[in-house]
Amino acid sequence: MKLFHTSTIEIQHPDIHHSRPFLDFGKGFYLTSLRLQAVRYGERFKRRNDVAILNEYEFDDIHPDCTYNFFETYDAEWLDCITACRRGMPHEIYDIIEGGIADDQVFDTIDLYFAGVINSDQALAELRFKKPNHQICITNQETINKYLHFLKSVQL
Repeated sequence: MKLFHTSTIEIQHPDIHHSRPFLDFGKGFYLTSLRLQAVRYGERFKRRNDVAILNEYEFDDIHPDCTYNFFETYDAEWLDCITACRRGMPHEIYDIIEGGIADDQVFDTIDLYFAGVINSDQALAELRFKKPNHQICITNQETINKYLHFLKSVQL
């Protein structure tokens, strides 16, 4: 499967140790299968007058030696995971986590939930109408080294 990661640099050898903590699925290397989503993400760098590089990878099929979790929708399990990871307390550790992004539209709801303004039922009711974007987070360096293969990069 082809996956994309947008950055300000070419990344031939992804290294999770350079990842920021407190992201949607915790510390890891984030990718998407949606090229257009990755290109749009590059606009953030360009607005800051920085270069945007679209890195393209081939990812082997999920192997039985990898622990994997897939969030098909914005549901209670996804909300719990995002909440824990963004607070620096991941509640489950997987080698690969796949699911929707807490982007600007979604994060407004998450922020209200974090602040205690709305409860989880209200947050999930609001999120039910949002179409999830796509992200894959690889949290295990060995998984990256074995199964993620750099193909090329292009400047956007």
